[in-house]
Parts: sequence; C-alpha cells; structure tokens
Amino acid sequence: MLRKTFILSLVIGLALSIGVGIPSPVSAAKGPIKIGVVLPLSGGFEIYGKLGLRGAKMAVAEINDAGGVLGRKLKLVVLDNKTDPKTSVANMKKAILKYHVVAVLGPVSSAARDAMTPVADKYKTPLLYGIDYEGGVCNRYVFLYSAIPSHDQDKLIPWMAEHYGKTFYVFGYDYVWPHKMAEVIKRDVKKAGGRVVGIEYTPFGVKDFAPTINKIAKSGAKVLMLIVPGADGFTFIKQFTEFGLKKKIKIVALASDENYLKALTPEQSEGIFTALPFIASLNKPEARDFVARQRKMFGKDVVVTWATCSHYALVKLLANAIKKVGSLNKEKIIDAMGDQTITVGNGPETMRASDHHVILNMLIGEFTHGKLVVKKDLGRVVPPDQCKAQGKKCLNE
Repeated sequence: MLRKTFILSLVIGLALSIGVGIPSPVSAAKGPIKIGVVLPLSGGFEIYGKLGLRGAKMAVAEINDAGGVLGRKLKLVVLDNKTDPKTSVANMKKAILKYHVVAVLGPVSSAARDAMTPVADKYKTPLLYGIDYEGGVCNRYVFLYSAIPSHDQDKLIPWMAEHYGKTFYVFGYDYVWPHKMAEVIKRDVKKAGGRVVGIEYTPFGVKDFAPTINKIAKSGAKVLMLIVPGADGFTFIKQFTEFGLKKKIKIVALASDENYLKALTPEQSEGIFTALPFIASLNKPEARDFVARQRKMFGKDVVVTWATCSHYALVKLLANAIKKVGSLNKEKIIDAMGDQTITVGNGPETMRASDHHVILNMLIGEFTHGKLVVKKDLGRVVPPDQCKAQGKKCLNE
C-alpha cells in the first residue's frame, strides 16, 4: 500500500513538473448539469406549470445547441408537485438528494414556495420562482422572477378606479396568496379614493358559484378583483357571464393570461383586465421573436405566456451564473445570479442582487374580440427592495 501511494505521488509530481494538469472536479465530471423542476403538471395549477416548463425546455435546448455550460449539457429533472405543498417539499428533496441538481425551478403557489424555502435553506440550493406573488420574500436561496403588487396592482387598481368606478369586490381562493393580495387591494383602493364593498374566499373545487355571484351583483361593486386562477376561475367566469353581469361589473383576473383564450369563449373572456410583464401580442421585436421560437419548438398553436418567459429567463440567468463562476459551487453561483440583465419578451429586465427580485417592464392588458391586447404600456417598474421593506439587510451586504 505504501509503495502504491509513493508511486502515485511520484506520477502526480512528474505530471505537474512537465505541465500536465490534473483535471478539476468540473472538467473531470461526466454527464449533464441537472436542474430540478418542481412544477404543477396536474392538480389545478397545471396550466401555469406546463407553460413554465415549456419556457425552461426552450432555454435548455438553446443553451445546449450553443455548446452547453462548462462543456456540459443541461438536463431538466421534471417532478410533478400536483399543486400540493407537501408533494412539492418531497420532490425538492428528491431532486437535491437523489438527482444532485444544481438548482430547483418552481413551484407555482405561494403555499408551495413557502413550504419549499426551508428545504432550499437546509441544502443551500437555489430555488428559482417564476410566478406572480404577494411580495415580501428576502432569502439568500430564493430568486423571484415575479411581478409583485408594486409592479402590477399598485398601477392597475387606480387605473380601474379612474376608468370604471371606485367600488371593488374581492373574491379569491382560501390560501396564502389571495389573502395577502386582498390586503394589498384594500390598501390600493383606499389610496385611489374608493372602497372595498366585499371580500370572500372559496375552497378549491367549487362547481356552483351562484350564491357568490348574487352577493357580488347586490354589492354595488363596479370592479371585481378575481383571485381564482386555473380551472375554478374559468368555471366562475362562465357562470358570471351567464348571469349577464359583465357589462355592469368589470373583472380584473389576477394571473390571467393567454390561457384564458383557450379555456373561454370570446364572449366569456371579453372585457377582462390583467396586468403582466409580457403579452404574446406585444408589438416588439423581442416579443415576436420569443413567440416564434416557442411555436417553432412546440407547434404553431402553442400558448405563450408570461410564465413561459419567466421560467425561460431563470434558466438563462442560472446558466450565465455557472459560466461566470466556472464551477458548480452553489454558494458562488448564488453570488453570481444577481445584478444580471436579460431581455426575453419585453425589454431588458434586471435581477437585483440586493433582494433577488426583478425590475420588470409592465403592461395593462384587456381581453377583447378573442385576443389579449395591450391596453396601456406602463414601462419600466422598479419595485421597493423587499429586504429593506422587511427591515432586513440586503442579500449582497
């Protein structure tokens, strides 16, 4: 054994003396660099999970076609969280411990994200989140390519109050995000000189919304803030349309996007408002190019949404950080993720190192004549630093 050790040391010393390098862990590593994907592909929020996955797939394909990262291909390890926080936690642990991913992309709901955050902390693995949420997260291991209320509702609510009326009704799912958004809405409506005339929450899976629709009709509301994304929201809108209330009460559907054009008829979607960083019909070169690349990869009828853009962007930012660091050291990758600027579908956007949130370009959109169109371009919106807002130190200090 001593003889073998001596010979090995002699060989290494000789190699170094003549300039032959010993392979680094990265250059010696074989196989792809793995990125975990813990998104809902079933269970209620699958429309957002599937479109986010398409964005991630396109980013990986483009990066791999260009030579990969550090001479290695990227590979997505896709695990369905079934729109369930407990499954999200189990799948994140599986992605990290079994598949040895460098980061995890997902989830969709705030409840699932909050459940997964301690896992990111424990295993010091970046969690890359690409869906609108209520704001307030300040965590070294969480990156949020997300619109928060200061991006969208703070701009949209006064605009709705000015154009359609100052009485608002809030109807949402009974979980974290809608509850927190209701507080934001109350604050913004008050600032706009209006009032909230009713707030109601619903469990998942309701089939008959008639009692709630009757309450809304009698409330005197001019604007309905609908926080019921997904299949239940489509059911509600269909029934609301049947009641003939859409000409009297304008709907703002939070998290509504081009999916609504597939799930609803033109009559049912007509006149619904939303605020998004990207709309597929946006007349900008980067928007047209992004949509064209998605359709080339997934088919001419594919739906392209903000969730597609955000998950695409997160993979690109991660790949850029790995290239900059030159290794798969997660702590160094996290340090390199911030203060990157990327253009995806609507102008340059910057991931801040200080709070891991993004400076976004925002749009007010309206569903009209079977299309989602830009009603007002709000331009570049810089949100307050979410760490400072919580009284915490910036993440890059």
